[in-house]
Amino acid sequence: MMTGEEVIHHSFVFSVTKATFVDPHGSTFVRDIVRHPGAVAIVAITDDDSVVLVRQFRAPLDRWILEVPAGTCDVEGEAALEAAHRELAEEVGYAARDLTLLTRCAITPGFCDERSSVYLATGLRSVPLDRQGVEEAFMEVVEVPLSGFDHLVDEGVIIDATTILGVGLARRRLAGR
Repeated sequence: MMTGEEVIHHSFVFSVTKATFVDPHGSTFVRDIVRHPGAVAIVAITDDDSVVLVRQFRAPLDRWILEVPAGTCDVEGEAALEAAHRELAEEVGYAARDLTLLTRCAITPGFCDERSSVYLATGLRSVPLDRQGVEEAFMEVVEVPLSGFDHLVDEGVIIDATTILGVGLARRRLAGR
């Protein structure tokens, strides 16, 4: 159980706190925790059964990766569903007729409280791109046939956990229709 928390760093998107806890035997311990407002990720499936991915540079990994469109819930008062619609348009230039919540998951619960809402987007239609920030400015949209997705995971081309989880859940949902 947490007994106290002190903010030791605050940035535009997240903060880092030093939190004190009491374990089941009554001993206290301290952990640094990244506090994050949450995120959305969108598994957009085209009419020809391809998943829409973005290739973007991820500074913490110092490399370009393939992942589903995603973004931080950083607009005050915006619901996760609205953020998913916004991110889909911003990053890949699509609007979805249907956005279905697949799961809400904790991404890195060992040090961060971020939760991601992962959506399945179908019935796609083109809309204008509205990319924000340096990472999005250099994004490349890549459509990968669902039949080839597992190979990219097996080869280490796709390493993003939310992408792997989201596509797996989307395939299960689509198979049930």
